[in-house]
Amino acid sequence: MLSTSNNSWWEIQVIAEQSLEEQIFWRLQNFGCQGMASQKKDSRIYVNSYLPVEKANVLDLASLALLLKQDAIATNYEAPITQWTVINDEDWSSSWKQHWHPQEIGDLFVIYPAWIEPPTDGDRKVLRLDPGSAFGTGAHATTQLCLEALEMRLWGAKLEDNIVVADVGCGSGILSIGALLIGATQTYAIDNDILAIKATNHNRQLNDISEDKIWVQEGSIQDLIVHMPAPANGFTCNILADIIVDMVPYFDQLVNANGWGILSGILVEQVPKVAEALDAHKWTIATFWKRQEWACLTIRRSEY
Repeated sequence: MLSTSNNSWWEIQVIAEQSLEEQIFWRLQNFGCQGMASQKKDSRIYVNSYLPVEKANVLDLASLALLLKQDAIATNYEAPITQWTVINDEDWSSSWKQHWHPQEIGDLFVIYPAWIEPPTDGDRKVLRLDPGSAFGTGAHATTQLCLEALEMRLWGAKLEDNIVVADVGCGSGILSIGALLIGATQTYAIDNDILAIKATNHNRQLNDISEDKIWVQEGSIQDLIVHMPAPANGFTCNILADIIVDMVPYFDQLVNANGWGILSGILVEQVPKVAEALDAHKWTIATFWKRQEWACLTIRRSEY
């Protein structure tokens, strides 16, 4: 019998074939995990995720392991290894530090964990993050693709251009902060997880960004549209493909007539489904990038 307190967490590690990464993230999120870190090593993906101990017991975890095994077998992959242990708050914090290190992304960014002091003489935009319990550390291919796409969109932007960016599913706030660092003047962020709202506000402060520059609130894309004083110039959406498809009908209310969007969290094989939904609502894919099995689309309104 384990003795735990309200400040204890389950640390769940899943070791699997890299192609199962998206499925594992989805399954862990649905299970209620509050924070994930992943790293690739020797053709494997190592996913560490966290859950307050009061939210699950050992039988629940065994059921999760069985679901992960069934997911893999159903798609003809080797069954993953799932293991868990109980850690306290201090161990939770240090576990992130073991998996996460400074990382250059694109031509402009370098991501620095909050506990490492960045250099003052570098030529990249330093984006400091404390992942807390929200998704989005810059380690995942989809986040990297989104930041690189923002670079392309905002390259050369000036504050007087008054570029406004909406961030749908903001997670840790990494894309809102990134947009502001390279030229956006205002961002509006939304997420359906209150922990993401807390993480975004914390990371905003960590990067010395004033509160008025990132409006952030728990809610849906419809809530974001209602609260924005005017449509944005562009938006980012790094969420699972099926959720993006459901959101497409709202995109035209999110941005102005010349607005653009950046979509990721999409497996390459899911692009046709997303493209079909975009076409049905008069959006077209302007550029398509991929990294590993992940895709990133920049979109604009169709001419017709």
